[in-house]
Amino acid sequence: MNIINFTPISALTGGLLIGVSVILFFILNGRMIGISGIASNALTSKDKRIENLLFLFGLTLGPLICRFLLDQEVKISISNSLPLLTIGGVLVGLGTRLSSGCTSGHGISGISRFSLRSIIATITFMTVGIITVLITNIL
Repeated sequence: MNIINFTPISALTGGLLIGVSVILFFILNGRMIGISGIASNALTSKDKRIENLLFLFGLTLGPLICRFLLDQEVKISISNSLPLLTIGGVLVGLGTRLSSGCTSGHGISGISRFSLRSIIATITFMTVGIITVLITNIL
């Protein structure tokens, strides 16, 4: 099934909102944004726990508000295989630890600071993602 999902207006709007959010987060909190770090700190650190939990709550609340306001169903297909989801979750967790951050931290915050480590990590994420999609579509 070939679905063309070219939506430049919503993509540009979303990108601008993400950029503004990163800037505001830095100005208001004095630290860079990275979802894996925020999630990890929310679970393991008492420092700024409420702030981190509220951020994670906002991540889940945002799409629900968008769905309600736009009154459009967003179709997402996720495997219902518990072993596959578990293995995928473990691999993502290991990857974020190995690369010292997640795609949001490296791809948004790191690249904006011209961090070589983040640029290399993001290129790696994107390359592996593209290869995974190609392999998945072939099979």
